[in-house]
This record gives sequence, structure tokens and C-alpha cells, in this order.
Amino acid sequence: MVLDGTAGREGAATAGPTLERLLSVMGAGALEPCVAPRGLGVTVEGVAVLDPLEPGPPRGQVLLAVGVDPQSAAAVEAVREAAGSGAAAVVFGPGRSGRPPDALRAAAEDAGTAVLFRTAWCGWTELVGALRAGLVLSGVPADPALAALAPGDMNGLADAVAVLVGGAVTIEDVESRVLAYSSTKEDVDELRRLTILGRRVPEWRVAAMREAGFFRALWGSGDVIHRPAHGENPERLVVAVRAGGEVLGSIWVAAAGGDLPPHAADALRSAARVAAAHLLHHRSHRAQARLVEDAARALLDGRGSAGVLAERTGIPVHGHCAVLAVRPGASCKGEETGRLCALLTVRCGVYDLTPVVVPVDQGALVLVSALHQDGRAAVEQVARLGASLARQVADVFGPEARIGLGTVVDGLADLPESRRSADLALRALRSAGERRTVAFASEVAETIALNEMLDRLEGCALAPDTPVARLVAFDAGHGGTLVRTLRAYLDHFGHVPDTARALGVHANSLRHRIGRLTEVSGLDLRSPDARLLAQLQLRLLDHDDRES
Repeated sequence: MVLDGTAGREGAATAGPTLERLLSVMGAGALEPCVAPRGLGVTVEGVAVLDPLEPGPPRGQVLLAVGVDPQSAAAVEAVREAAGSGAAAVVFGPGRSGRPPDALRAAAEDAGTAVLFRTAWCGWTELVGALRAGLVLSGVPADPALAALAPGDMNGLADAVAVLVGGAVTIEDVESRVLAYSSTKEDVDELRRLTILGRRVPEWRVAAMREAGFFRALWGSGDVIHRPAHGENPERLVVAVRAGGEVLGSIWVAAAGGDLPPHAADALRSAARVAAAHLLHHRSHRAQARLVEDAARALLDGRGSAGVLAERTGIPVHGHCAVLAVRPGASCKGEETGRLCALLTVRCGVYDLTPVVVPVDQGALVLVSALHQDGRAAVEQVARLGASLARQVADVFGPEARIGLGTVVDGLADLPESRRSADLALRALRSAGERRTVAFASEVAETIALNEMLDRLEGCALAPDTPVARLVAFDAGHGGTLVRTLRAYLDHFGHVPDTARALGVHANSLRHRIGRLTEVSGLDLRSPDARLLAQLQLRLLDHDDRES
């Protein structure tokens, strides 16, 4: 069954893309070449599903061997039949063993047919879409300014298109999010300014265009749409960017400092064809980034494989690495997570480290690898990085920022251990009375031990008739502050001046309160056991409040 291609089209002006170009356009993460006896320069005319019940597909097809085990004799036979029909390549699923069998490799060498493997994290449906999109990039004439751009250079693309069309350019995805914009020096209109600052078209504008049916017209049109000037909004041109029948996004051009030139529409039409490769590469890169994040998250949760993460990132399996647990503070809401992750990534780059940053609830985990070969030096490296990140995160998100430093481990497989110690350190740093903003677990071991003890006591009700229970009941009925007073008094070792300053009261007022709370509770402050029990019960109250 042929899914897409140019085979059979009369008068086709250009040959299809080569297998090498197709793999380059699709980016990493979907296909892995196994063997290519004729090299990767073979021409690809289309993509088809291998079906033994149908006659051989047209020549030059990439055949998807769906459901064929690469370890089986059927796989060897499929390769031989593909060679007979002139197929460009055969794609198999990852199989059970994870490595290509020697028999299949030998059959491909004898037949002269390339064999590729679909990666385990790219489904057949996603693969078909990526192949179809890549096929249409064949033979597109490109302006030299556009052809010279590196794949995925979205900002460079926006600047090049702006020069060609003589206007200010924004490139958007199908959700009206800004992927790139040109560095136009002329004054821009308010709508463009808001779009760039918000990294997306304002919601009210999107709603208005949707209600007017503009998006239906844009996605359904194969040509440039002209929007005349209206009020303070200048003349605009917009075109959809497509690949393989799939809409990838759009390019918008706004007049800046004068009218758009007569050739602008033709230039934009040509640019849209070239832009497809860049948007496809950008989307592939984003998909790869998500795959890396998923692999890292699974490994840190103890569910994943160190080998998978190493394969997706290029990080060596062995070598010193560590995890940092980052909590930015209350000012970092859900929509700020991306900003936090970007900040962490950039700051790690200053230290010549390439991190994997994984967003988590109310913060992020930072996986750093390729640390110094000497263990002591690696620990110092993590400490310096943590202190730097803590300052940067605090500057942006507020002084509540805390970073727990995980144990430096010998390889990716041990990262769950590093993550656990980072989480424990972070929790300790967020405990009441802890002033440090960054620490290893070993540096806050006492607080960690206390937290573990309180965890075991969690849910235990205050024993009746104990002094703290009486104070809690009294405060609840009188709106008092005796519990708070006792907590501060014990935390300051009974030192009246320090306790008074902490509570913001006069020393004589504090003495009166102490007398009142001992009268109400019956607490004997001279008894070590009574003080210890009161401290534990007060800590347990705080613990339950924070965990609820």
C-alpha cells in the first residue's frame, strides 16, 4: 500500500530526495540505519507499507515492514523481495533483542538494499508522518540566502525572509506560538510587539481570527493571503507552511517603515517551501528533547534505563555525575517552569556542563554528567555549580529558592541514588529554621534524620493531658499565641532577649507570657524530658501542617 510518493506521476520534474537527505531532514530519534550496501545516496520516491498480499510497490519506496520480526526468516525474505522490486530501503521495528541479526544484515548486503530500524520510542504512525513530510522537500528551488541556513536555524530563517520580502517577519506554529522573529529595526506595530513579548499571538486576537474563519482559510489555502492595513495595523502577508500535506505553521510579514514591495508575495511563497525543512527540523528537535526528558525522568524515578538515556543524549554511561533538586520559591508558578529550566540550562553552560533539566512539581531536577574524574574534585564542582544556581534562581524567583545537591555517583545507573539524596537535602533546607540555601545531604544530616523520625510519627494525635495539648486547646478557644511563644522560647534555648526579639515583643511581656503558658499547660521548663517532649510535639505539629 503506497502512502505517499512521486512514483507513477507523469512529468515529474525532479527526482525524489536521497535517503541521506531524508534522514537528515527528519533528525535524530526516529530511524537508525543498520546497513546500506549502496550508500545513502539512493533516491527515495515514496513510502509504503510492506504487504505480502499485494503486488510489489513502485520502485524507490521506503518499505515499512510492520509486524515483521527482524529476527525471523520472513524478514530475510522481505529484504530479498524488496530488492527485486527496486525498493530504496526496508524499515523494521526494534525487535525483541534490540540488535540486528547477522542473517538479516547478510541478506541486505547480498541484495543491495538498505535496512533501517524504527526506534522504540517512535511509533509507526509518527514515522509515516515524518517520512511523508520529508518527501515533499525534494527539488524545492531555494534562494541562496535561505539555502545557506543551517537546518533548524529559525531566527536566521526569519531574518533571511525579512530581507527577501522587505518586511518584519514572525514565524509561528499552528497554535500561534512564536517560533522566531526577524530583528527588524524599524518601528513595529503594537500587535507585533505584544506577540513577540508574549511569545505568542494575544488570545483576544486569536479568538477574533478564529471567529472570522481566518484560520480555516489559511490552513486550507495553498497561497499567500493578503491582509490590508487597518487602523494602526500595517499591511500584512501570511502563508501556511506545509510538508507532506501536513500544516507545520505559518510565516507572517508586516510592512515596516513603508509599503511591502511588489515582489513580496512571490518571495514569501518561495520562502514557505524552504521553511518546511526548518520547521520540520525544529519539531523533530523538540520531539527529541521531549524523548530525552522522558528518558531522564524514567531513570531518576527508578523505572528507566541508563542505556536509553545515554543513547538519546550521548552522555557516557560511566563517569561521575549527580542530580541537583531545585525549588525556586512561591513566585514560580506553573507557567514559569519553562523559564526556570532555560535559566538552569544556560547557567550550567557557563560551567561547560551540558545538563538534562527535568521539570517536576514546583521545581526542576538537573542532571549533570561528565564531571571531573577525581571524586573530590567532582564534589567541589557540584558545590560550586549549586551555589551559582542558587544565586541566579534567587535573583529571578525570590529569596525562597533552595537547591539540594545529590551525591556524586559513578555512572548513570546510580542516578536514582543521587536524586534521593538531593530530594532529602532540599526538604531539609526547606525546614523551619534552616538558613542555608544550598547543601549536600551530608551537610544537613541532622535535619534529615529529624524529618525521618517525624515521618514515622506522622498522624499521631497529641497525647491528651500533655502540656502542648493543653496549650493548643487554649489557643484554639481564646485566639492566643501561647504555642507560638513556647516554640520560640525553646528554639532560643530559653534566652529571653533573643526570644523577645524573634517574637517582636518586650522582654517583660515575654516573661508574662511564659508565666501564663506554664500556668495553663503545667509545663515544667526545668525538666529535660518535658522540654524534649514539647519540642517533638511542636515539631510534629509543624510537620503535619507542611505536609497537609
